[in-house]
Amino acid sequence: EIHRWLEFRRVLFRSSLEQVEEAVQHGSDIIMLDNMSLENMRKAVGIIRAANQRIKIEASGNITMKTIRGVAETGVDYISSSAPITRSPWLDISMRIQQ
Repeated sequence: EIHRWLEFRRVLFRSSLEQVEEAVQHGSDIIMLDNMSLENMRKAVGIIRAANQRIKIEASGNITMKTIRGVAETGVDYISSSAPITRSPWLDISMRIQQ
């Protein structure tokens, strides 16, 4: 499956609707919506889908377990979140063995 990823020409990170429109015009294959509000994310998905159904859309930035459902409902194809790692409580389960 790695060869499929090599086919993509451009992955662009965008945080405003103006940047999304620019990315669509330049023929991006994947557009990452970074740190957008849900309202702007919905608008961005609409802009992208109207221009080209084949463009993949990824959402990232400030996505938590509380907001992930809303992000998924915007219609993006992929969601990236570091929340399971960065916002999880840590548990020390180390073992100290003495001789």
